[in-house]
Amino acid sequence: MKRRNNRYMAGVVLLLLLAGCSGHQQLSDAYGNFEATTLLVSAETGGPLLTFGAEEGTRLVAGDTVGLVDTTLLSLKKKTLRAKAASVRARAAGLTARKKVMQRQLENLLREQKRVQGLYEGHAATRKQLDDIDGQVEVMRLQIGEVETQRRSVLEELAVTAAEMATVDEQISRSFIVAPRGGMVLEKYVETGELVAPGKPLFKLGDMQNMFLRVYVDETLLPQIKTGGKAEILIDRKNGTDTLSGTVAWVSDEAEFTPKIIQTRKERVNLVYAVKILVRNDGRLKIGMPGEANFR
Repeated sequence: MKRRNNRYMAGVVLLLLLAGCSGHQQLSDAYGNFEATTLLVSAETGGPLLTFGAEEGTRLVAGDTVGLVDTTLLSLKKKTLRAKAASVRARAAGLTARKKVMQRQLENLLREQKRVQGLYEGHAATRKQLDDIDGQVEVMRLQIGEVETQRRSVLEELAVTAAEMATVDEQISRSFIVAPRGGMVLEKYVETGELVAPGKPLFKLGDMQNMFLRVYVDETLLPQIKTGGKAEILIDRKNGTDTLSGTVAWVSDEAEFTPKIIQTRKERVNLVYAVKILVRNDGRLKIGMPGEANFR
C-alpha cells in the first residue's frame, strides 16, 4: 500500500510540473529585445576639436552645445573678406560720385546744345558748332553708361563677397557641435584635441525615454495585433516578472524568417512578422534587454 501511495504522489508531482511547464509556455505571445531610436552625430566642419563634452551616459536636450571645432582659419578668412568688402564699397562709392559729376556735366551740355540749336536756327551759328555740341552730348552719355556698367560690376562683386561672408558665418556656426535632439549619449568616438574631418562620427545619441520592444509573431496572432493597440509587456526581475504597458507602433507587412535569438512558446515556424511596441521607459529598460509581449 505504501508503495502504491508513493507512486500516486509521484504522479501528482509530475502532473503539477507538467502543468507548470505548460503554464509557462503560454505565458507570453511573443518574445524579443528592447531597442532605442539612435542618431549618429557627425562633424560638419574639419579641424582640431577644441572642446568636447559629450560623455557617455550624459543626457542632452535639443540644442545643447557639446563641442567646438577650431574656427581660427575661418575667422581669418572672414576678416579678409571684410577688408575686401570695404575696398569694394569704396570703389562703388567712387563710381557713384563720378557718375553724379558726369550727369551734371551732361545737364550743362544739354543746355548748351539747346542754345546752339537756337542760334543755328537763327543763322547765328554754324553747322559745325551744332555738330560739335551734339558730339559732346553723345560722348558724355556713353561715358556715363560706361561708369554705370563699372558700378554695377562692382556692386555684383560686393554681393559675391557678402555671399562668401555668409558662407563663412555658416561654417563657423556649424563648427559648434550641437545636439540635434534630446537623448542620452550612448557612445563617443573622439576626444578633445583630435583632428576631425567633415562627416566623421562624433557620438551616438539615443532616445531612452521612448523605447521599442521588437518581437516576432506568427500569422495566427496577426488578427489580434493592430497599430495603436495596447500590449502587455513583461520584463524579468529577480523573483519573477514586472508588467509594463505598451502600444503597437508598427507591424511589418512582409513575413521573414525567425531570428535565431528569438525563443517562442511554440516550435519555431519558418516565417514570422516583426512587430514594434512602443514602451515608456521608467529607467528599468536597457538596449538589448529581453522582453515578452501579450496581445490578449
